[in-house]
Amino acid sequence: MSVDELFNLSGKVAVITGSGKGIGKGIAKLLSESGAKVVLCSRTKEDVEEVAREITGNGGTAFPTQCDVTIDDQVVSLADSAISEFGAIDIWVNNVGGSTGRSSLKELERSDWDKTIALTLTSVFVGCQVAARNMQSGSIINISSRSSWGAVPNNSHYAAAKAGVNVLTSSLAHELGPDIRCNAVASGAVPTDIFFKVMKMEPEDLPQYAKETGVPLQRLGTPRDIAGAVLFLCSEASSWMTGEVITVSGGR
Repeated sequence: MSVDELFNLSGKVAVITGSGKGIGKGIAKLLSESGAKVVLCSRTKEDVEEVAREITGNGGTAFPTQCDVTIDDQVVSLADSAISEFGAIDIWVNNVGGSTGRSSLKELERSDWDKTIALTLTSVFVGCQVAARNMQSGSIINISSRSSWGAVPNNSHYAAAKAGVNVLTSSLAHELGPDIRCNAVASGAVPTDIFFKVMKMEPEDLPQYAKETGVPLQRLGTPRDIAGAVLFLCSEASSWMTGEVITVSGGR
């Protein structure tokens, strides 16, 4: 198999949650460039419609849908829509996740814990379950975080949720193999809208933040950086990989 064939997704159908902006948008665009038909979803319909226009304008095929991944029935409908539109699902990327904001343990509200777990861990469980029920074979990729490894003071609820994503990923790899592979990408800091909100930072703060956090490659990530790892994990290039969590964080 040639190098081009290893990363060719022609004929594949990919569902990417949270693909209206940020990392999800980057993943959808790269998978489309690699030949996949992509099903976009976001709570904000206008966002995914704009991404769909960008993809189709570049010669790709995209189907935008509105979906709140914290509502189980809407995730089921997402899968139904993908199959109705394209006939199958070969790739499912659980990208949605986030934190209610940084807070110490003593000040963290129970409601913020519940919201973060629902958005960042439970939604991934539901996405994996719905994907597995609707896929004959293929790949599930969960977007985790560098925060899932080790201590993350003042953001423990988010870190715990992402650590759960890692264990869920490895567990489902055993359950779903050999037909469905399940892997994850643990992303380092990528300055998206959510990142700026949670970190209470502005774009001009990024160089100093990268320096202070000691990133060996001396820059923060981009959606394309994470998308490259996702492409690898859903392509034939990683056909003997499952249950793995790849960290993409500039070395930190």
